[in-house]
Amino acid sequence: MLRRRLNRLFGGDEGRVHSRTIYVGHKSCPPNEAYIPPKFCDNRIVSSKYTVWNFLPKNLFEQFRRIANFYFLIIFLVQVIVDTPTSPVTSGLPLFFVITVTAVKQGYEDWLRHKADREVNEYRVSVLEDGRRIRKMSAKIKVGDIVEVEEDETFPCDLILLQSSRDDGTCFVTTASLDGESNHKTHYTVADLESDLQYLSATIECEQPQPDLYKFVGRMHIYRNSQEPDVRSLGPENLLLKGANLKNTQKICGESNESSVTQWAFMLKADPFFSVFSGGFLKVSQFTLEWRQKWLSTTRENRKNGPLWRSMSVARTADEIKQVWPTACCNQHCYFRSINAFLLVYLFILVSKALVCTTLKYVWQSKHDETWYNEKTQKEKETNQYLKMFTDFLSFMVLFNFIIPVSMYVTVEMQKFLGSFFITWDKDFFDPEIQEGALVNTSDLNEELGQVEYIFTDKTGTLTQNNMEFIECCIDGFQYKHGDGSSELDGFCVTDGPVNKIQQKAGREREELFLRALCLCHTVQVKESTKQRQDQNDQFDQIDQVDGLGLDHGFLDPPQKEMGFIASSPDEIALVKGAMRYGFTFLGLESKNMKILNRNKDVETYELLHVLNFDPVRRRMSVMVRSKTGDILLFCKGADSSIFPQVRQEEVERIRMHVERNATEGYRTLCVAYKHLSAQEYARADADLREARLALQDREEKLMAVYNRVETDMILIGATAVEDQLQDEAAQTMEALQGAGMKVWVLTGDKMETAKSTCYACGLFKKNTELLELTLRTLEDGGRSREERLHDLLLEYHKKAVQDAPPVKLGITRSWSVAGHDYGFIIDGASLSMVLSSSSEPNSRRYKNLFLQICQNCTSVLCCRMAPLQKAQIVKLVKNSKGNPITLSIGDGANDVSMILEAHVGIGIKGKEGRQAVKNSDYAIPKLKHLKKLLLAHGHLYYVRIAHLVQYFFYKNLCFILPQFLYQFFCGYSQQPLYDAAYLTMYNICFTSMPILAYSLLEQHICIEVLLEHSTLYRDIAKNAMLRWKLFLYWTALGIFHGLVFFFGVRFLFSNPALQDNGQVFGNWSYGTIVFTVLVFTVTLKLALDTRHWTWINHFVIWGSLAFYVFFSFFWGGIIWPFLKHQRLYFVFANMLSSVSAWLVIILLILLSLLPEILLVVLRKPRGPHARQKKSSAGDPQSPQSPARPLLTRTFSDESNTVI
Repeated sequence: MLRRRLNRLFGGDEGRVHSRTIYVGHKSCPPNEAYIPPKFCDNRIVSSKYTVWNFLPKNLFEQFRRIANFYFLIIFLVQVIVDTPTSPVTSGLPLFFVITVTAVKQGYEDWLRHKADREVNEYRVSVLEDGRRIRKMSAKIKVGDIVEVEEDETFPCDLILLQSSRDDGTCFVTTASLDGESNHKTHYTVADLESDLQYLSATIECEQPQPDLYKFVGRMHIYRNSQEPDVRSLGPENLLLKGANLKNTQKICGESNESSVTQWAFMLKADPFFSVFSGGFLKVSQFTLEWRQKWLSTTRENRKNGPLWRSMSVARTADEIKQVWPTACCNQHCYFRSINAFLLVYLFILVSKALVCTTLKYVWQSKHDETWYNEKTQKEKETNQYLKMFTDFLSFMVLFNFIIPVSMYVTVEMQKFLGSFFITWDKDFFDPEIQEGALVNTSDLNEELGQVEYIFTDKTGTLTQNNMEFIECCIDGFQYKHGDGSSELDGFCVTDGPVNKIQQKAGREREELFLRALCLCHTVQVKESTKQRQDQNDQFDQIDQVDGLGLDHGFLDPPQKEMGFIASSPDEIALVKGAMRYGFTFLGLESKNMKILNRNKDVETYELLHVLNFDPVRRRMSVMVRSKTGDILLFCKGADSSIFPQVRQEEVERIRMHVERNATEGYRTLCVAYKHLSAQEYARADADLREARLALQDREEKLMAVYNRVETDMILIGATAVEDQLQDEAAQTMEALQGAGMKVWVLTGDKMETAKSTCYACGLFKKNTELLELTLRTLEDGGRSREERLHDLLLEYHKKAVQDAPPVKLGITRSWSVAGHDYGFIIDGASLSMVLSSSSEPNSRRYKNLFLQICQNCTSVLCCRMAPLQKAQIVKLVKNSKGNPITLSIGDGANDVSMILEAHVGIGIKGKEGRQAVKNSDYAIPKLKHLKKLLLAHGHLYYVRIAHLVQYFFYKNLCFILPQFLYQFFCGYSQQPLYDAAYLTMYNICFTSMPILAYSLLEQHICIEVLLEHSTLYRDIAKNAMLRWKLFLYWTALGIFHGLVFFFGVRFLFSNPALQDNGQVFGNWSYGTIVFTVLVFTVTLKLALDTRHWTWINHFVIWGSLAFYVFFSFFWGGIIWPFLKHQRLYFVFANMLSSVSAWLVIILLILLSLLPEILLVVLRKPRGPHARQKKSSAGDPQSPQSPARPLLTRTFSDESNTVI
């Protein structure tokens, strides 16, 4: 490691920095050269964090980096070193409990990692060595080994595909454990290799590893005899990643008798780049390390275990990355900010108490002579006065340090961890279609679900079902719509049906050319036919392997009914099905030959020359094919914005009208074009493509340049329209979220017209909504430059939506105000780029501010034609705006991952675009409709619970320490503790911990049905409403009031010198025990008054805690403990309860403390949207709302007067 860093620092070993050479089968190349084995790491996986030797020091170091743990460690050390009034056990035992619980939890998790590592490293694989097939452990695989993998097995390392049992040299894999994509992906063997790999002599040259899972650049040099080596390009299509599974690779020629499919692959390794590597240098491992470095460099607070990937199931990597991402790269949790502020206040109170007592102690001593019973020792007399004052100050700090609630952190962690299970267990989130429910990837953000202000949603697969159905197509400006009946369009009456029955409007040749383009321009694979597997009489419809997408067979002939398709996108399946409706059927790909069945039932064969893959920048894909006649054709399909500039402009207008009309109707549109390539044009393109694919540096840029050069001067044929239906209850969900006060922004890559239609269907845009449009079309109007037009439009929209808008009441934004005029804002990707990156820096900042203010005053915002990076930029812009609003992003595809990671809360939809969004999200739900309950019910309740938990902890600790502070005024500031050491230790650990934990898990101050019905209740807790200073001061005042009642109430009792029947008086430990008894019962019963939703668990922990306190006090004081030097409470508790006066005072003080709370709730009139429901149901004896209502404290909203 040190040598590598020095080499990189001083420029040494340049070859290692840029590329590496790997010998296939560990053979020298050429054969006559000496073979020097390169040094690479082995394939052993280590994802664990600790070892037996470093667990204790490393874990302790990490835990004491937390401020709270470090603070109590200092207090404990002060108690050990300085002569303090309390035992070190009082601070050491709670600290030991917290440290031990955390260490056990982290140790168990790391043991699971070690166990998983062993399973992976000891996995047996087949390796070809010297012509023999041997079995060895996965950890012992070396770089350069040739590995055999069978069907349904997992790739043990990163591999280059050399041979396959399929005739076409392909294989199918699934990468669900890597990126969540459940669809089959096609990978290709290296072309023109020896059939017997034993005689293969080759080297592979590739870049050093990098963390991008989807990028691989390399080339293979194949040596034959003394000839010059043949060079083959290597890319992601040749790469098999560790953790992926080999799937259905049966031969499409129809030979279905092969029971197992075997393939040979070459095992590569590298350091930190892509795949084809092993051990810690696997592509997937390097991806994790990159995220981990980013996280570590961002923050070191609230740190977890880090994104340590499990080798056996690499799918966990994204989950663990996301666990630390929100706390590392986003703003702090809203409640954490409040806790930190409250801690500063209580720390100021602690220091103030210690200073006051230290000062008054020396004032008191100056006015009183030294008492005979507390004479100073000679050492004390000789001690420096200032040092003695400092030690006294530390002693008072130790005496009062329990005002800082250290156990609150443990309780919060337990509440988060256990509370997340309620989302997973919620049966309403279960979707019978996919047989899955909700998934919680991180429990750190439960309360953030109750504070969301902005929702950023994808369109396709999120607002819509991503269930594509071919609706119609347009050829040369004429519409073709399949179905029965007739439709009149463009002045012509046409009879819908097969192409040959339409009035030949576009010409037969153009029609067939268009349909051939649909059959050839794609990456669809045909699933093997079942014709030879079963009798024709027993035929049944197959299911397409596109994430469960079903195939409609009503229009197919019986032989075609058995055909299924495999594709990475449902759009491509829909287009292939659309061509089948009009008589052109794609039969599959055999050895680089694509076969289609035309409507004359003739099989046409085309040689597949090149595939120009789709990418989000070009937004199109192309294929080069050669027909039997020798003609070379380029077919291209893509978005209209990417196709129109590449075709002859005189052909655009007749297609544009249909595209815009289909987009307005909410359909997804694609344009189709073609181009005849001459022999010279193809030769040049082929040479350029081969050269670009052999490049190790900047391969993607070079390929992009070739693609753009080839895809020019094309001829536009037509366009397609595919329908994507809305998700179930999408409109109701959006209405509820907007009613709850959340702003919904739609970020999509689709056309503006399509996305606008979807927004209207979802209710985001209403009929009376005035749309403010900032797109290229509006920027080009007026004949001025785009920069000037952008400036004018932003000022115009700002004046309309912000300056001229009527004032709105505090806490209610314009989108919920009836008096305000509703505005909707639409912007496209090109305009957004101008807003975010203007030519001048001052203008850029001004444009951003204007854009943000306009959007924040609109009911909804639509951002269309967005690239994934632009989605993240918008989320970041809003997240970092004034007030730091809580943002939520929801999506279902890999293109949504960037905005999901950028937002405070990321939600993944278990849709049909794979599971990459799910793997990178905080929470995953099956459908969009489940977002309503997740936020309005679970989010609302989680926030209320944790807010009450935080306030309650500060309150009960103030009640605990205030009597101790007051006691110093009556004991000469001698640092005499009021409570026994056992009570100091057990108060937060045992006596008061379980009731608040149960409350924070089970409380429902408003029933879930009411929360879902009245979405406006969500606004009552917005902006961190329950952790504001007003409520904090209320709880603090309540704690002071109770502390005063406890102390002076008991002191009033002790004004009577004889409290026992025998005439004896109580001592100071009896005094403290009575105060502590009143304290424990009062704070526990206060929580019982706050509880609205009673379960047997609440009853058990509340009454059980009180019973345990009584039992412990009897037990602790009823036995002489030999390990105690001073038995302070011996028989004190039993003696105290023998006095009727003590019983009377305890009961009266508890009632007196809680009486204001009881009166406040009883006398307060209910308000809120369902208060009228209560009144109406009060007169109906059979109404479920009529029973008597439990008590409620003012800490909850007025809406909480709801019957549970």
